Amino acid sequence: MAQLSNLRLLFSSFSLAKPSTLHFRSLFSTVIASSSSSSPKRHRNAPLHLTRRNKSNSRGGRGRTTRPMELQLEEENKNAGFNKKRAEGRDRNDAPKNLQLKLRKLNPVNTIAYLQILGTGMDTQDTSPSVLLFFDKQRFIFNAGEGLQRFCTEHKIRLSKIDHIFLSRVCSETSGGLPGLLLTLAGIGEEGMSVKIWGPSDLKYLVDAMQSFIPSAAMVHTKSFGGTDETTVLAGCKQLDSPIVLVDDEVVKISAIILQPHRIEGQALSPSEALNSSNGKNQPAAKPGDMSVVYICELPEINGKFDPDKAKALGLRPGPKYRQLQLGNPVQSDRQNVTIHPSDVMGPSVPGPIVLLVDCPTESHLESLLSVQSLTNYYDQEGGKSVTCVIHLSPASVVSCSGYQKWMKKFGSAQHIMAGHEKKNVDIPILKASARIASRLNYVCPQFFPAPGFLSHSDDDFSELGALASSENSFSESSKVISAENLLKFTLRPYAHLGLDRSCTPTTVASTQIIDDLLSEIPEVVEAAHHGVPHEPVLVVGPRQLKRYLDAYQRLEELDMLFLDCKHTTEASLDAFEHSSDPKNNNREVPASKVDSTLFARGSRMQSLWKRPGSPVDKDALYPILERFMGVIQEAGLKSLISFPVVHCPQAFGVVLNAAERTSTSGKVIPGWKVVYSGDTRPCPGLIEASRGATVLIHEATFEEAMVEEAIAKNHSTTSEAIEMGNSAEVYRIILTHFSQRYPKIPVLDEAHMHKTCVAFDMMSVNVADLPVLPKVLPYLKMLFRNEMIVDESDDVVDAVSSAY
Repeated sequence: MAQLSNLRLLFSSFSLAKPSTLHFRSLFSTVIASSSSSSPKRHRNAPLHLTRRNKSNSRGGRGRTTRPMELQLEEENKNAGFNKKRAEGRDRNDAPKNLQLKLRKLNPVNTIAYLQILGTGMDTQDTSPSVLLFFDKQRFIFNAGEGLQRFCTEHKIRLSKIDHIFLSRVCSETSGGLPGLLLTLAGIGEEGMSVKIWGPSDLKYLVDAMQSFIPSAAMVHTKSFGGTDETTVLAGCKQLDSPIVLVDDEVVKISAIILQPHRIEGQALSPSEALNSSNGKNQPAAKPGDMSVVYICELPEINGKFDPDKAKALGLRPGPKYRQLQLGNPVQSDRQNVTIHPSDVMGPSVPGPIVLLVDCPTESHLESLLSVQSLTNYYDQEGGKSVTCVIHLSPASVVSCSGYQKWMKKFGSAQHIMAGHEKKNVDIPILKASARIASRLNYVCPQFFPAPGFLSHSDDDFSELGALASSENSFSESSKVISAENLLKFTLRPYAHLGLDRSCTPTTVASTQIIDDLLSEIPEVVEAAHHGVPHEPVLVVGPRQLKRYLDAYQRLEELDMLFLDCKHTTEASLDAFEHSSDPKNNNREVPASKVDSTLFARGSRMQSLWKRPGSPVDKDALYPILERFMGVIQEAGLKSLISFPVVHCPQAFGVVLNAAERTSTSGKVIPGWKVVYSGDTRPCPGLIEASRGATVLIHEATFEEAMVEEAIAKNHSTTSEAIEMGNSAEVYRIILTHFSQRYPKIPVLDEAHMHKTCVAFDMMSVNVADLPVLPKVLPYLKMLFRNEMIVDESDDVVDAVSSAY
């Protein structure tokens, strides 16, 4: 029988904090996004308590009663079995809130401050590590790479006091984990969370495009800098290499220096650059997304030690005036008519620590970095500011350059932490608990759960290992240059503990020999890394909100993709186009209403919403994409791929995959199969119809049996509802997924009706031939995690993620 492991369709419903997902791998690269995670921002101006008059049930019918409209709508929701307001995008809970940044009471004298590395050496090797700047009363995050939220959850890193997020570049490496991080922040406390996001130039375009995925309880204040257009908040700087002060309070001053890549003489110019170039030398790149940032964090100086004997000699009695002097304020003597200044009773002050975070992604940026004049004040020279620590986010290819290494030496005795993709970190799993679970699952049932892999290199990674190794060797003689480790700290306050702190760093996994063995066994893999094969653009099928986000992101970097709206892959839409006129004639347009389909009752409000007038469909643009879509389906050995609307939020879809019966080379008939993925949804007739007779139904089961009201409010399904949907459709097997993070390992399940059911885990793969025994695995999974079914929800990170559903 055909294997589902031969499929590499990625199903995603764009809910950003999902602990359990079932992945099928295939021979082609089509991405299907079934629905958006939350409704876009919506505005409602209706009064909070609307009332209407209803006829009384009393005899004579003359009495009149009033009841809140809200209660009536709630009753309608319960009768309908789903949250109609949320599905239509008008739920009051999703309305934007007027949130402001919290005013935190800061204490610059007795404070704890440190830097901490989060997520270096990520398993994908395609994301930038994050850096946490910690103070007692507030936190700052630099970069939010993919997986940051989950990393912080696993390591119990509290996120409740983050007010500012800084991006060193505007790209997927630095911002891939931003929506998930904001989702967590939004769920902390009842009032939500307001944060400022700082970054160069095109940051606003990216954050605005994320609004569809960011809950209303997270108010995002975008603060772009370094650009020249009206969308940039801090624009019009005379010199890009001048420090731009972003934050300046009692505990820290944070400034930014822009790095623009410069062209090398003789390098070809793009047409747009050629128009603005006079001689072709050292012209800044035209693409705003290429901007990079050096962040400078300066803590205030530390006052010297207070001498009470000197204070008494000057006529001061012990009391509040001692405190005022320690805070740097002059006071009047109690016994003499003189003013006492802090310098009269305090020892010499100590300069505050200074930290630099440097992201120099290419050699073109390096030229700009070396020419920044404003950094000369921080070099090791008489009268200059002494830098305490430099965190390098630059990649190995740049760090290994002699010019970069000479520049590093200008900081004298500063501690250098190399936080790029370090060779020593590739065998350390970022999510250790997940890796441990995967190992255990493999031991119990290897045919369903592959062995965990801590190395996720693309071929290009191998080509850089040599360059990185050489850079590490060149610094080996200096104890002031170290490789970053996850959870490594650098203490800034108290001053007595200034320096590195490795007490929290994780232990190394014993897999360091894997790469060496690979290179020894297949040495040609290094050469092969320099040849990737040509490929066609990836085809992305998803709701139209996703296209808005992807279009905005393409302003920053080329995604090399084709987008197809889910509504054009519904059964009615595909039939309409297959039977429409030849695209070569003059009849080029078909009204959008003719290609839409809906699961809602004809004439209902929901159906009217779905059928609202849309723009005409340009067949000239759509036909080539549909032809590519059909070609990809055939290459994968599928008969069809059909989207269908579900009840969750506007533009929410599920998907059906059909594989036709075929004959092997030996003449054996191989049965076809049908897989249905529900996406996020309430139980609905359309899903039952789409799932009729399916081989496998992959259905979300966010809530347990007793949480029906929560499921209705959020338009999700309970475990029993998901199983009932499968039974009603007479499917062969049901796989439950998308569990709330209140269940860290496995959801709470009722034993009834489990004869055809199993639950999903990360990286789980299922062979069609193993489907008969799939439900028999469930009791062993429950036994495996019987001591881990209950989680302590007192931790604010877990609470935040759970409440966000």
